[in-house]
This record gives sequence, structure tokens and C-alpha cells, in this order.
Amino acid sequence: MDGHHFLETAVVFLLATVIAVPLTKRFRLGAVLGYLLAGVVIGPSVLGLVSDTEGVATISDFGVVLMLFVIGLELSPSRLWVMRRAVFGTGSLQVLACSAALGAIGYFLFGLTWKAAVIVGGSLALSSTAFGLQILAERKEAGTVYGRQAFAILLFQDLAAIPLIAAVPLLGGAIARDAHAPDLMSVARVVGTILAVIVGGRLLLRHVFRFVARAKSTEVFTATALLVVMGTAWLMEVAGISTTLGAFLAGLLLADSEYRHELESNIEPFKGLLLGLFFISVGMSVDLAMLVDKPLLVLGMVALLMVVKAVLIMPLGRLVGALTTADSVRLAAVLACGGEFAFVILNLAQQGRVIDDAQRGLMVMAISLSMALTPLLVLVASRMVTERVRKPDREFDNIEADTPRVIIAGFGRMGQIVARILRAQGIQFVALESSVEQVETSRRFGGTSLFFGDPARPEMLRAAQADKAEVFVIATDDPEANLRTARLVRRQYPHLKIVARARNRQHVFRLMDIGVEDPVRETFYSSLEMTRHVLESLGMSAEVAQSRLERFRRHDDQVLRAQYLVYDDETALVQTTKEALHDLQQLFEADAVEERVREEGH
Repeated sequence: MDGHHFLETAVVFLLATVIAVPLTKRFRLGAVLGYLLAGVVIGPSVLGLVSDTEGVATISDFGVVLMLFVIGLELSPSRLWVMRRAVFGTGSLQVLACSAALGAIGYFLFGLTWKAAVIVGGSLALSSTAFGLQILAERKEAGTVYGRQAFAILLFQDLAAIPLIAAVPLLGGAIARDAHAPDLMSVARVVGTILAVIVGGRLLLRHVFRFVARAKSTEVFTATALLVVMGTAWLMEVAGISTTLGAFLAGLLLADSEYRHELESNIEPFKGLLLGLFFISVGMSVDLAMLVDKPLLVLGMVALLMVVKAVLIMPLGRLVGALTTADSVRLAAVLACGGEFAFVILNLAQQGRVIDDAQRGLMVMAISLSMALTPLLVLVASRMVTERVRKPDREFDNIEADTPRVIIAGFGRMGQIVARILRAQGIQFVALESSVEQVETSRRFGGTSLFFGDPARPEMLRAAQADKAEVFVIATDDPEANLRTARLVRRQYPHLKIVARARNRQHVFRLMDIGVEDPVRETFYSSLEMTRHVLESLGMSAEVAQSRLERFRRHDDQVLRAQYLVYDDETALVQTTKEALHDLQQLFEADAVEERVREEGH
């Protein structure tokens, strides 16, 4: 692909995306369908604007790789353990049942050899992780009961794709007579590589990120994240395992680290764009000529594929996943399509001469169409069942200790005190801190809800689930960073109550400008407390000292409000300060008179 071609292709892609996605979103069909349509239109079968479909497919596969990395990131081993029944129980049942049914249909109805039936059944049993998760995320249903079940099954399918990919050459015609020895070798190589990545990753990655994080450069951090993903994927490819498994492993290795949120937010934009590219390339692979030639055969295959899978998935959801009927229908809608791994497996099968070109073309076409129908199917399914049920989606939420009620930005002297009291009360919170040293030190003393990251970045707040929190505490000690965060939170999450720390009066005024009602001045209350000690040490009674301080506090509050109205006007400010001093003296004199009267009364 030369430079000129590359530019042309990029322009066509971006233009198609910019036109198609807003249109489909406008009609509530979701972005995925928009990408697909864009792909069909610019692909070889309609306008033929993009000639290099192979190059595009190669780049876009990287979108799926990044997506699996992010899935890995969100799945710490402890969460996997919580989900073990859903992943390994329901997931394995779904894959086995669908593989057996589809394989049998291929063997008996379509005259495939048994080897081909095994491969085809297995590959068609997989659903599209990219589509499923993207649709769930778009509809904000990833956290619902059925969303979690879908996620678990998709996760198992991604794991099941690996043995399938490995099995193709074993079943293919490429096996020579004395092929037993290298087989053991290749198995050993695969296992060895996976172990090496896990052990090496555990030991190396933290140090690498710690080293990079000190540079305090977002670009370098993002580059490191991409390097980790690509590096692991490349290692896997060299060893002959799927690159996506590599990315998933890399994500899993970092799932427990304090850099999780930061990594997720840095990779997110790349993931989104490349996944879009992936959906477009699926659209481009749809061969409309074949659809026109044999419409009944193609549509029959699509219907067969989706009906068989839906019929098998619905009872699974009900019996094994303990879902309501409505949720089982939704689950089936998300998972009934074919998946992106099937393309990889079928390509390999065709190269190994397990299936022929026409069979592969037909199946790729059926899978692509089934993916294209998924967004519509999900819409229809949710319309069908929404009226009846909306309630039982809530009760399982407590396993996810991840949804915070409070988010604390800055884990310095003030943030830590807030966090300690919240923890003592058992209130869920997430703390974000942009200093590596601070994070390292605090984690040593058990700061589990503390993450390394810059709270003034929108994607960090998204990853910390700011949309579900109630209170946002800004405890950063740098006034500029503090204001940046306040501005962002105000704009993106207007429902959050902001409690912000302020260095001085000017800082208070600027926070009030943003819309923070009562900024907390960091030294004000401690100075009052100090003064109380001084007055009591001088022999003043505790009540009098307290009432004087109370009066001072109220008065200062009034002055602050008055000054806020004129704070950008220097002369007015000086004037109000002088008046304030005069007022305060009068107040104290009035106090003294009052006390004398009281004493004489005694």
C-alpha cells in the first residue's frame, strides 16, 4: 500500500464513518450497524472505493486484539473466580451444544467430511465478542444480569477459539506420516510461551510501568501500553498461537495493577477507532454478488445459523444462568450471530484444504450477514420483552465492589483522611492519584481502592465509573489541576455533588465560578481550631472562645460571599476587605458589651 493509496483509503474510511454512524445512531440502530453499512457501501461489491481489502483487514484485526486486551484488564483473577460458574459452566455448555448441533447439520445436510464438520461446527458456535460487547456497552446493559452472562459466555468462546485454531492443522491434509514428534514439540512450545508471558509479565510489567510513569508523559505511557499489547500479541504469533489470546493475557496480567484505569483510558480511543475499522472490514467482506446469485441459499444459511444458536442458548440462559425468560431472549439475541474468530478458523481450514473455497465463501457471507443482523435483532428482542420486565435486573449488583459512591481525586494529606473515614464506614470509593510515589506508598498500607491516574482526564473518570457515583471529592493540592478536574466533572457529570479543597480565597472564587457551592479552604478550620487553643490557654472560657470563633467564621463567610461578587475588581476588593475589618472590630466590640452586660446581670 503506497502513501498515496493509503491516504485515499484513510479519507474514504473516515468519510464513510462520519456519514454512516451518525445516521444509524439517529435512527437508534447503534454505531456498529453504521460501520457495517459504511463497509458494504465502500467495499468491492458496491462502490469499490477501497481496493486493498487485505491491508484493511490486517489493520482492523488489531482492533479486536486491543478489545481483548481491555477485556483482560477488566478481569482480575479474583473477578474471574467470582464468574467461574458463568464462564466455564454456561460458556462451555453453549460452545459444546452449538458445535455439536451445527456440526451435525453440516455433516448430514451439507455433506461435509467429519473433519470439516468438527471445524465448521466449532467455528460457527462462536459469537462475535466485538459486536456483543459493543452493543451491550452502547445500550448501557453490560452490567445487567444478562449482560454479565453474555460477557461470561463470550469470554469462554474467546478461550475456546484457541484450541480450535490449533486443531485445524491437525485435522487438515497438511499432516505428514511421521507427524507425531513435532506435535508434542508444538504443544510444548505453546504452553512454554504462555507460561513465559505470564511469569515474565508478572515480574517485568510493573517495573516497566513504574519507570515510565515517572516521566509523567501521557504519550509515553500510551506508547508503553500499546507496546505491551503488541509485544505480547507478536510473541504469541511467533509461537503459533492466536494474537488475540496474547492480548487477553497481557490484559489479565495488568488487571491487578494500580495502572489499570490509566491503561484502559489510554487504549480506549485506539480501541474504538480500530474496532470501527474492524466492523467496516466485515461490511466490506460481504459479497453482494453471491447474495444476488443464490439469495435463498445464503439467507437460509443465515436463518439456520441464528435459529439453531438462539434455540440452544435460550434454555441455557434459563436453566444454567438462572435468567428470566425476557433476559434469556435478550441473551440469545446478542449471541446468535457468528463471530470474528470464525473468519480466522475458516481461512485456516480452507488453506489446510479441509473445506473448499465455495464453502468458505458461503459461510463467511452467512456469518457477516448474521453479525449485521445482530444490532437489529437485539433491538427487536428488547422491544418485545421490555414491557413486561424491568425489575429483576437490580438484585445481583453487590458482587461488583467496583461501583463507587464516592470518587476522590488526589490522595494526599486531605484525600487520605476522607478515604480512611469512608473505609471505616464501609462506603465504596475509588481514589485517583497522579503521583507514582504517593500511590506506591499508600498501596503498601493497603490502599486497595487507589489507582494511579490523572483525574482531570475524561476517560479516567469514565473508567472510574463517575456516571454511577454520587459525590466527587477534589482533594488535589495543585490549584490548577484542581480547577481542571472541577471543570471537567461539572461539564460531564452534572449530577455529581462536588466537594472541593481550596488553597486560598482566589481559588475559592474560581471554584465558585465553575459552580462548586461550598469549597473547603484547606487551612481555615485548622487555624480556627488553633486559635481556640490559644484563647483557652489565655484563660478565656471554652464557651466564650467558641462563640467568638463561631462569630468570626460566620462573618468571614459573609465577607467571602461579598468579595466573590467583585473579586476581579482590585479596588473593590481592597474596599470590601477594609470594610470587613471595620465590621469585625464592631462585632467584637458588640460582643464585649454583651459579655459585660451578662457579667453584671450575674
